[in-house]
Amino acid sequence: MTAPRFVEVALPLPVFQTFTYAVDHEPAHPLVPGTRVIVPVRKRRAVGICLGTVDQTGVKSPRPILDVPDADPIFAERMLALCRWIADYYVVPLGLVLRSAMPSALAGATRPTPEQRTERIAVLTRRLPSLELRDKTFGRAVKQRALYELLESLGGRSPATHLMEHLGVSRGVLDALVEKQLLTLQESVVQRDPFALRRPLAPERHVPSAPQRVAIDALMAARPGEVFLLHGVTGSGKTLVYIELLREIVDRRNQTAIVLVPEIALTPQTVDRFRAVFGDRIAVLHSALSDGERYDAWLALKRGEKRIAVGARSAIFAPLDTLGAVIVDEEHEGSYKNGETPRYHAREVSVVRARDEGAIVVLGSATPSLESWHNADGGKYRLLTLPERVGAGRMPNVSVVDLRKKKPEAATEFSSVVSDSLERALHERLEREEQSILLLNRRGYASFVQCADCGYVVSCPNCSITLTYHRAPERLICHYCLYQTPLVTRCVRCGGSTVRQRGLGTQQVERLLGERWPAARIARMDVDTTSGKWAHAEILDRVGRGEVDILLGTQMIAKGLDFPNVTLVGVVDADVGINLPDFRASERSFQLLSQVAGRAGRGPKGGSVIIQTRIPTHHAVRCAITHDYASFVAEELPARRNPSYPPYTRLVNVIVSSLAEEPAAEVAIAAADWLRQLIISAPDLPVTVVGAAPCPIDRIKRRWRWHFLLKSDHPGSLTRVLRYFLERFDVPTAYDMRVVIDRDPVSLL
Repeated sequence: MTAPRFVEVALPLPVFQTFTYAVDHEPAHPLVPGTRVIVPVRKRRAVGICLGTVDQTGVKSPRPILDVPDADPIFAERMLALCRWIADYYVVPLGLVLRSAMPSALAGATRPTPEQRTERIAVLTRRLPSLELRDKTFGRAVKQRALYELLESLGGRSPATHLMEHLGVSRGVLDALVEKQLLTLQESVVQRDPFALRRPLAPERHVPSAPQRVAIDALMAARPGEVFLLHGVTGSGKTLVYIELLREIVDRRNQTAIVLVPEIALTPQTVDRFRAVFGDRIAVLHSALSDGERYDAWLALKRGEKRIAVGARSAIFAPLDTLGAVIVDEEHEGSYKNGETPRYHAREVSVVRARDEGAIVVLGSATPSLESWHNADGGKYRLLTLPERVGAGRMPNVSVVDLRKKKPEAATEFSSVVSDSLERALHERLEREEQSILLLNRRGYASFVQCADCGYVVSCPNCSITLTYHRAPERLICHYCLYQTPLVTRCVRCGGSTVRQRGLGTQQVERLLGERWPAARIARMDVDTTSGKWAHAEILDRVGRGEVDILLGTQMIAKGLDFPNVTLVGVVDADVGINLPDFRASERSFQLLSQVAGRAGRGPKGGSVIIQTRIPTHHAVRCAITHDYASFVAEELPARRNPSYPPYTRLVNVIVSSLAEEPAAEVAIAAADWLRQLIISAPDLPVTVVGAAPCPIDRIKRRWRWHFLLKSDHPGSLTRVLRYFLERFDVPTAYDMRVVIDRDPVSLL
């Protein structure tokens, strides 16, 4: 038997992270330019400069290193230490963490160029106000009409690539509208500074209220590494507290700061507020930017040209020296958890980074996560409270409509969706030229289509989920794997022709509102209308300018938005998600209802909220009605004690998936039993195994999914068990078997 071959490689930055991933382990010595490492030859080719083939005894014919790509390393020592902590805690290869921590432009073979690029924008140039005119113009050209109506819902313009790649529009349909002079395709320069053309707001000087002053003073006197939970009701002025803290950190102490926001939709408004105070010292980092834009922002931060990084989850890796503060706005949001490996939580990474660099952390929310509240209650975090709204704003009155009450036989399609009280309230706002927000956390037109004869429901062939009916363009879509198929008109099982649409989505509500109030200016904000570049900002800017009467959307409209003329918030169906098989379902529902209710009454006109629900006695609904976070916590926490769930224990969700159902089940059960035997043999491991069982959604993207849970009060014990499991448990390669470790999961679905 021949001895295993080895290869000696140099690790030139910035590609050493690819090398680390390839060999699945971290060399014992520091990774710096010019490092020479001897590693075994694997199936994956190690990336680096090959210096010569060697055996187990020594190097043969080595060659010198000629050069390294960068004079300065991509990562500072502290950032490398943070990435090593993430790799250790979440039990993932260091290379994957490093790849996540750097701009995607730097992870490729070529560096981004400074040149600007252009893209084609589809712009409606002529409007067809009546149905008769549309029928005459389009005739039987269904796809052309669907594209026209889609562009209308997108505000009259959208990148052509977005229409073709994400919404399935063909180039021929675009050209047909151009020929009919309904549409033009305009060349637009993509700006490398994404906020360069946004008009800066005039700086506003606010006098802090007494609670705000207490919070600001506490933050000014904070110890390095201290963590604060800023619990303030919606509209209580948390942003002002953030700004005053940043004035101290950036202007007077000459340090840097990071501000995290949960949704890309919130970023333009947040950036505008901070730019009004700090000018061009703000850099934006989030995934909706082009590779070039992110690289430019990253480089400006690294060079010290920008002092404050604002962005979504990945902005926690901003290359800032002398970090003074990390602000995590809406810290309860699940979007701070990365959905792919490495499955880090930006809130937890913020605490670790601030601790290592001597910065303070501010976790802000009107509805804090139970983990953060538990930490504050136990003294690990310091609690600061803003109990009331500032300025002219006051908490809105909230009323409930019980959808269980029987509808009259003469009920219309509209009245079956929008109650009489919500309809009257919307009509009054339209007459007074005030604005309204409607929440329905389900996109599409209908939840599913079903045969009225045999009951068959059209499902996704790749996932254990029904297909959602979408209009403009008309199709059935899976929201998990994005599988698409034309709308069926005849049942594939019994041949019946009475296939009906069931359930409710934002597209259907938009149609009903348009038919009820044809003159109303309605904007829909969901994944379908905001996938294009700057689509979020364009819709919200229209709302801010008073060009929208009713803003309809999913959960992305429920938080962070501040429009003084919004005097009504309606929740079309508050029950979406409240009874999901997940231990956080009630917490998420309470947070969503409380947050969207907080969009009303933020100006001198006041506001009201109407919640439509079939379970008005559920504690998530009852406590949201009274804006009573403390009462919700008092009812929710006891349910987490037995059986034990966070915040009373640490949790790991181990997911086993395969292209075949039975092998996935067998491996998951075997893995859970293997871990039970390991824990029995090591009494010093206080870890409990629960399961295995099928995941609530047991098939996604053709992969069958089983899972089991690990619970422990000792994070270190979980790390030891997980690492030993990944190193020693033999995962079969048949059927593309995979094992995913999701530590501190935000969902078990």
